[in-house]
Amino acid sequence: MRPALYAHRSLRPRLHRCGGQALTEFVVIALALVPLFLLMPMVAKYQSVTHATEMASRYVAFEAIANNDGMSNYKPPEQLAQEVRRRFYSNSDAPIKTNDEAGDFKANQNLFWVDAQGDALIKNFTDVTVSFGSSHGANHADGKSAADDGKPFNVPSPLQVGEQLGLKTGMYTANVSVKLANLQDIGPSFASTYEEFKNLNLTVSRHTSVVTDTWTARDAMQVESRIDNTLLFPGKLMRPLNPVLKATNMVVELPHIEPPNMAKLELWRDQVPADRLR
Repeated sequence: MRPALYAHRSLRPRLHRCGGQALTEFVVIALALVPLFLLMPMVAKYQSVTHATEMASRYVAFEAIANNDGMSNYKPPEQLAQEVRRRFYSNSDAPIKTNDEAGDFKANQNLFWVDAQGDALIKNFTDVTVSFGSSHGANHADGKSAADDGKPFNVPSPLQVGEQLGLKTGMYTANVSVKLANLQDIGPSFASTYEEFKNLNLTVSRHTSVVTDTWTARDAMQVESRIDNTLLFPGKLMRPLNPVLKATNMVVELPHIEPPNMAKLELWRDQVPADRLR
């Protein structure tokens, strides 16, 4: 029994040393992980702002598609900026109303986008800006850039199909940027964790590029007007034969059979019920 008892006693100091080592390793790892855990809420808020900025850039870009009859019909940049600020950067339950402007007060702020002191990350809504093109110009014309989307339609060159269709070559790019406020000192317990955020000067920017005018059309009438050209639609030459064909059909065929209509593009119009157009 004595040798066994001696061996048991000799293990106690070694076990104590192992326990002390584990505690030391935990403290060292905690020093690295605890600041990370404290920063996770801020990282989530930055990601939320980034997602809203991406959605806002899509909104501005697709407004150009909705108003594709020419730049004269585009919404003014100031109006787009006002709509973006109110609908994407203010309180999440903000109604969608015309000429609704976001104010720099708490009722219009997104309460999730605040620092640990409760101060808004977006100090002023004017820190949200809308620009156009790679040069970040202030006008819609700056959003247009050269592209080659008309080339496939211009072969053979004598037809110039792209010009006949009224295709406007080019891309349209919309940019949205938001300047976020730096974090302030929130006390001695967490000051070192947020120290680097005091001078971050973070600006989140996203852009969306779309092909406008080329493939979209206002309605079926605009589609017909684009292709109702003899070069594009040679069948147009057969339209004068319709009266003759109808008269012949009345004599030769049974009355209940619909006579053919030659080269009538309106036969392919999409019929939308009136109650769906409201």
